[in-house]
Amino acid sequence: MKKTKEVPAKEDHSQAIEKLRDLVKKVPVCMFTTVDNEGEVTSRPMTTIDVDNEGNFWFFTNEFGEKLLNESYDNGAYLIYSHPGVNTYVNIKGISNVIIDKNKIEALWKPMLKAWFPLGTNDPKLCLIKVITEEAKFWNSTSNKMVVLYNIVKAIASKEKYEEGEVGTLKLS
Repeated sequence: MKKTKEVPAKEDHSQAIEKLRDLVKKVPVCMFTTVDNEGEVTSRPMTTIDVDNEGNFWFFTNEFGEKLLNESYDNGAYLIYSHPGVNTYVNIKGISNVIIDKNKIEALWKPMLKAWFPLGTNDPKLCLIKVITEEAKFWNSTSNKMVVLYNIVKAIASKEKYEEGEVGTLKLS
């Protein structure tokens, strides 16, 4: 795999965020993972609503959003995206907060969300979770499964290490 350079937060901040947006677009649902003060890991699937211009990830939730973050002793969160079909994997480390802001809720609202939140933006329990990205690691291959399989078999036959795609770390904090 081609190793990408670590993207510096200052000069290429917008480039790093754009790269992150492109990767996450392929995998809209992540496993939102927290670790409590006993070291217990808890994950739950959540749909990414937005990655803003600062690289923050946004999710809708209800009154359980506070409980979700209370499970994390330091508000740390890991967003784990995986799409084997397109060989895209992303692991994001960040800090999560519950946001109750009617204007922001309305700005991010999408009609399909009514399936989970039938009262829409008028739901008094509706809130947002904002994850401030500290670091993102990604593994991405543009090849289809057949090309990947062929290259793996070729690497085995030639006794060479399999290398294809890109791996990188994006520092945003």
